[in-house]
Amino acid sequence: MKKLVLSSILMLALSISFVSCRETADKAKDAASQAGEAIEEAGDDLKEAGSEAMDSAKEVVDEAADATENAVDAVKETGEDAMDAVKETGEDAINKAKEAGKDVKDATKEAADNVAKKAKAVKDSIKL
Repeated sequence: MKKLVLSSILMLALSISFVSCRETADKAKDAASQAGEAIEEAGDDLKEAGSEAMDSAKEVVDEAADATENAVDAVKETGEDAMDAVKETGEDAINKAKEAGKDVKDATKEAADNVAKKAKAVKDSIKL
């Protein structure tokens, strides 16, 4: 009877052990499966984040290119405005120089006429 009881206890222990191992193996498979799914989700999230980062980088590059183009246009426009202002100032200076030259010419002619009149007056006064 002892053998029967001991054999029964041994059978019970072995069956619990196998069931327990089978459950542990199933739990390990489930945990591995869940870990795999979590890794896949993390990979998908990383891909999405990388894609978003690339899109953001493209947008930044596009905006920088637009800003550079605008700056170049502004510099070009400012240069053209400066050239126009220099040209206009040069033309004004030339016109004023011509005007001053004309005024000097007129003043010289008038002074020469005055000198001629005075010389004639002196000549006429000497003859008298």
